[in-house]
Amino acid sequence: MQNKPRILLTGSSGFVGSALAAALLREGESLVCPVRRSAPADNERICYPVTGDFTTATDWRPYLDADGIVIHCAARVHVMNDTASDPLAAFRSMNVDATLHLARQAVACGVRQFVFLSSVKVNGEHTATGQRFTENDASQAHDPYGISKLEAEQALLTLGKETGMAITIIRPPLVYGPGVKANFASMMRWVKKGIPLPFGTIHNQRSLVYVGNLVSLISACLRHPQAAQQIFLVSDGQDLSTSELLRHCAQALGVPSRLLPCPPQWIQMAARLAGKPGVAARLCASLQVDISKARSLLGWEPPYSVEQGLSATAASFR
Repeated sequence: MQNKPRILLTGSSGFVGSALAAALLREGESLVCPVRRSAPADNERICYPVTGDFTTATDWRPYLDADGIVIHCAARVHVMNDTASDPLAAFRSMNVDATLHLARQAVACGVRQFVFLSSVKVNGEHTATGQRFTENDASQAHDPYGISKLEAEQALLTLGKETGMAITIIRPPLVYGPGVKANFASMMRWVKKGIPLPFGTIHNQRSLVYVGNLVSLISACLRHPQAAQQIFLVSDGQDLSTSELLRHCAQALGVPSRLLPCPPQWIQMAARLAGKPGVAARLCASLQVDISKARSLLGWEPPYSVEQGLSATAASFR
């Protein structure tokens, strides 16, 4: 007989979801991890129902427990060279409509808490150096992904207010750790190969979050009653310039740091000529977040330092 309500975790096969699932199992939780097609064998503490694509037609009711929890990590994320005829509609379909469909079924089944993994893109793309985004700032989301996350947040908070289901929203910046892909993985490969990089004089400041720290905050939100109807920004608590990040990565990988002193204006010009101005913005601009709300309201501190996070990430590249 099941004594403790299960946690429904969407996106459990993804980078963040897989790390979160492992942590929750270590904490003794029982999980339902929906998958699209093929599923591993179930065991006594985790089951893998095949639910198909995540849409507004999905029936979640068989997998939702009264007084249980939903942690929603699945999303349509940033798509390189997006071929959708209407990208915003495509993002809204999954990130807003399908999310609200799940949340409404959760309410109907008596779920007590819905944790939504959002994005710092709801705040915006960059900050002035020395200034930090807070949870109370007006949104500066402007790309389809950020807009869809903002709309989902607003709809979920309204639903929570109307129904009493606890809504907790977490906005991470760039997440890194073992198994990270995309741009961060490419950067690590460049550093490992000793390729000279033109970022020696980039003195911006960017907040990042090690996946272990993000998982820690999510876990803290499950235990703390003050997390209800709240939005939290999260980071490692130590911001780095692009040049500092690359030096830390080289040290973690055990290779020399090869950084060339190139003016930021040249990098931005080269990126524009290559048709990738957004890449230059991420490399040269600042994006800092304030995590004092999580610290004061939840008593949470990042358990891992930047050095520990990058060391664990580097180990996976060796």
